Amino acid sequence: MGSETPLPKWASTPCIMGIDEAGRGPVLGPMVYGCLYCARSYQKTLATLNFADSKTLKEEKREELFENLKADESIGWSVDVIDPRELSAKMLKKNKVNLNEISHDSAIGLINRVLNMGVLLTEVYLDTVGDADKYRIKLSERFPSIKFVVAKKADSLYPVVSGASIVAKVTRDRALREWVLEETSENMHRSFGSGYPGDPETKAWLAHHKHSIFGFPTLVRFSWGTCTSYYKDMAEVLWESDKVDEDVGYGSSGKQLKLSNVGFGKAAKRKIEEIESSGKGRCKFFHSRKLEQLTHF
Repeated sequence: MGSETPLPKWASTPCIMGIDEAGRGPVLGPMVYGCLYCARSYQKTLATLNFADSKTLKEEKREELFENLKADESIGWSVDVIDPRELSAKMLKKNKVNLNEISHDSAIGLINRVLNMGVLLTEVYLDTVGDADKYRIKLSERFPSIKFVVAKKADSLYPVVSGASIVAKVTRDRALREWVLEETSENMHRSFGSGYPGDPETKAWLAHHKHSIFGFPTLVRFSWGTCTSYYKDMAEVLWESDKVDEDVGYGSSGKQLKLSNVGFGKAAKRKIEEIESSGKGRCKFFHSRKLEQLTHF
């Protein structure tokens, strides 16, 4: 059932929600926040559906459970897919937004989305991001009518969060499998491993796909510390501007390279800024999907 379908009767009774993420640590691909919600009266049944922390399940089992919950008319779910470009742009802009803030904003966005659909949320369970008490207070001040439970390892403690964990993990896995590399270099390939910084296959992929001018493909979270070691071999870039920012010292090493020297000037800079500030850095794979596949009840 999609967002235009009338709300089921259970949605107007007191409901609970679980929220969890997938892909917080990898240097490649999106971070995905997922939620699962149902009537509070459905909790006992939910506990029998064999949901568990997605990290403890094999991929085949996660896929099976995801298909089961999608078919269950007593359950609703939704996801927020945050593109790697958006993560990097927010973390590196002048007024930086750290990963915890991005995570909080995503969770808050999911709560708002479900409330705006008309679901009567009374309890929300979340895995903590940062200090659990501070996070709970922040959420309670934003949504005073909802009881919040914020705990470490919530995905292994509460079935409703375990279900959200599966939603997030399967969504991210599918996004990576179907990711379309926008770059057109002939020697690009998709053998990037798990995407985690410690994965030798991921490291090899990063080394192979770095570019001295353009950095990395858009699949890469270039704000991650993992990428720092590759920057020493890249050209330093000085954007052209009508007025030099007197607060920035560029030094006198002579290593800076104006992009106009390689065919890129102000127009390219404006285009990049438009992409980073437009909010269009969401996964294209999911933009092409119908809304009911992102928000389902």
